[in-house]
Amino acid sequence: MNWILKLLLTAVAVIVLAYMLPGVEVSGYLSAVIVALVLAILRLLVKPILVVLTFPITIITLGLFLLVINAIIILLADFFIDGFAVRTIWWALIFSLLLSFLQSILHSLVSKEK
Repeated sequence: MNWILKLLLTAVAVIVLAYMLPGVEVSGYLSAVIVALVLAILRLLVKPILVVLTFPITIITLGLFLLVINAIIILLADFFIDGFAVRTIWWALIFSLLLSFLQSILHSLVSKEK
């Protein structure tokens, strides 16, 4: 149940950010839920592989390359989902940063309610 709640909160964050950022578009609420689900799957399956493959450059950049990996995950979600569009990697990077920030706020609010 907690996983579904986090997924729905991520979908809300996607909708809010798509409304705020001109370089990100989502077609509706169902698309936002699908984006949240695909992002969860990509973070679970693809992100560890990318982190291992880019470990040397991540060490050299003191971990900042992980931001680029997150942006790549966002662009992969854009590729797989028709109702979700991100214009450039820069918008993906900004979207990724703000999504992580918004998710942490929303998840902490839910955790305090219990």
